[in-house]
Amino acid sequence: MEVRTKQGAFSWNELLTRDVEAATRFYTELFGWAPEKSTVPGYGEYTVFKVGGEPVAGLMQLPEAAEKAGAPPYWGAYVTVDSVDEAVKKAQGMGATVLVPPMDIPGTGRFATIQDPQGAVLSFITYEEM
Repeated sequence: MEVRTKQGAFSWNELLTRDVEAATRFYTELFGWAPEKSTVPGYGEYTVFKVGGEPVAGLMQLPEAAEKAGAPPYWGAYVTVDSVDEAVKKAQGMGATVLVPPMDIPGTGRFATIQDPQGAVLSFITYEEM
């Protein structure tokens, strides 16, 4: 997958939703995105939307824990960092709340999700060598 891997760059967008099939139909019809489904070990089914064969966004089921906590379906954006763990520590020191602690995405890299002191939720990711 081609992604922007420069420190501080927005590199990936991902929709977490309650109805994956309806979202797939919607974005396929709206933008002409071509869905490509796969399974990510430990996370389940994942859809990558492509335009002209290039990946543009991801889609997955809203995690049960997030749904139970009242989270609505949402688009998330990932910012590339050199080290997810260090970025999380720095963000916490600046008043951020960790929503998803640093963890591995098999075959992709490492990510975490924070909420900034103003309440906005923009995830960090470090990609494995591709």
